[in-house]
Amino acid sequence: MSAFTRAGENGRLTVAVPAKGRMAEPALRLLADAGLSFETTERSLVVPCANAPVDLLLVRPSDIPEYVQDGVVDLGVTGANLVVEAQADVLTLVELGFARCTLQAAVPNDATQTGIADLGGLRVATAYPVSTRLLLGERGVDVELVPVSGSVEATPRLGLADAIVDLVSTGSTASANGLRLIGTLLSSQAVLIGGRTAVDARHELVERLELMLSGVVAARRRRYVMMNATTETLPAIRGVLPSMGAPTVVPLARDGDVAVHAAVAADEVWSLLPALRDAGATSILVVPIERLVP
Repeated sequence: MSAFTRAGENGRLTVAVPAKGRMAEPALRLLADAGLSFETTERSLVVPCANAPVDLLLVRPSDIPEYVQDGVVDLGVTGANLVVEAQADVLTLVELGFARCTLQAAVPNDATQTGIADLGGLRVATAYPVSTRLLLGERGVDVELVPVSGSVEATPRLGLADAIVDLVSTGSTASANGLRLIGTLLSSQAVLIGGRTAVDARHELVERLELMLSGVVAARRRRYVMMNATTETLPAIRGVLPSMGAPTVVPLARDGDVAVHAAVAADEVWSLLPALRDAGATSILVVPIERLVP
């Protein structure tokens, strides 16, 4: 790690990326989709990008907030919850839209507690003691923390704790262990973070990477919809078509026929297509968007 004590001394931007875990593959895919060209192996530590002055450093996600804070690297991709847990003095530049989860409190199904405020005075097991103490403290809830590094869900059944605070994606693990969720302390997702010195001193490269990643993240939330219509059906189609501003309308070779193009939210496609068909749209085509830069 000595080569990274002064990030950027070789003129290249250094970006820490999770080496393992659920964020690793999506993070590398996002960087590739943003236009960076690189190759990794199972033993990779430092991965230079062939087409940009960027080096990737593959490390544990929990170490990344401190690496960014201390200037070991310029930027990092990690979980927002890990930034809170590390209490790192860093800047959150882009929310990346993957690895979404929540830090939630849970109690056994037969417990009487129904909300976070009811945890006062209880033993609460967690793998995130700093975040838990901070977030409960903000709510005025004083608990006895039981830090654990293994299966947090098992601690109430083993008599080690009365409740837990843990990361939850679907809630199925808690349910399978006889636990009931009673409140959310923090919502988290993968984020791009930057060191204050790096963002200021190397703003051109930082802003370029931020722009490219933001364009991919925005594009993933959208779909490009194309369809044929007539001048008679166009008002009805425009009435049901949410888009970024007004849709693009292009006259076709046959008089009275037009093509309509629009970028729409990906989660609206399910209900949008039948409505467009009923409004008179034909030959509807939905395609992904590679990048979307406002």
